Amino acid sequence: MTDDLPADPAPEPAPRPGGQGDLRALSAPRLLSVDDHMFTAPGLPGTFRLQLFTAPGARPVAVATQIAGEEGMSLMNGVERFAGAVWERHCPDQDLPPVWVERQLELHAPGETRFRRVVFAGADRYRPQGPRWSPITHEELQDLVGATVVTDRGAGYLPRPAEPEPRLVFAEFAVTRLARPRPFREPACMPAGVPWWRRWTRQVLPRRRAARTCCWYHGGDWHAVNAMGLEVLERARAQCVEPDDMEELAIAHAAAAGASRWQTEALVSLFNIANALQPASQTGYINGQHRAQAMLEAGVRRTVVLHHVDET
Repeated sequence: MTDDLPADPAPEPAPRPGGQGDLRALSAPRLLSVDDHMFTAPGLPGTFRLQLFTAPGARPVAVATQIAGEEGMSLMNGVERFAGAVWERHCPDQDLPPVWVERQLELHAPGETRFRRVVFAGADRYRPQGPRWSPITHEELQDLVGATVVTDRGAGYLPRPAEPEPRLVFAEFAVTRLARPRPFREPACMPAGVPWWRRWTRQVLPRRRAARTCCWYHGGDWHAVNAMGLEVLERARAQCVEPDDMEELAIAHAAAAGASRWQTEALVSLFNIANALQPASQTGYINGQHRAQAMLEAGVRRTVVLHHVDET
């Protein structure tokens, strides 16, 4: 024979109600042969603690422990590939995957943490399929393996370092580079955004209309507001003002310039972190499309936007 691999194994027998008979049939005294606190599967993000119990003539039992909310794939979502990786790496001569038991630790609710046995409906070589979960107590698990099963994540667990918070940056931005707004709530005066040909026309022939009463966004002169905004930005850079303090600087600048109430509100809106104009590559805008619409209609050329810069 040239093919030394066994035929595809039959499906793993499903446990009878309660699982006692099935567990008794699988029970045997085993030894802990692997205790890997950071087991990883090829191509899968995430780790778990693997305790593998083995004995000659007995089917291996794998106990996978993970903390709920860990970075990467959860035990439930990756169970087939996790179990297949353990099978291939640690018991490749077995016709069936190891008996799989998993525990997702709930650190904030330890009383709700339970072991669960996973039974697979079938398996190709190192590829278990069709998982089904059923509860198993710690006592039943220890009877199954005939040894002590540790219930924690292990001292060798190394949480992934927290990702750095994005850095906030206010920056000058060309209004014509803003995505086409699709404003809502103001259909009478902001019907359908500003097409490209019209925004370029407004850049050549800007409008400085008197304030309108149709909505707040058309209630004043965005040319004057953005001129002040660029001055605030320049002062902030010269004085190394942090983004969280830009709003206060904008209020002081508006007062010194004798700005109207509307101009002050509009200027502050450009430097308020919660309301600043924020372009987004996927959705067009995180915030500010009504103001962008009004600026484009008026032919404003430069404005101030807020970026979230990933330090990595």
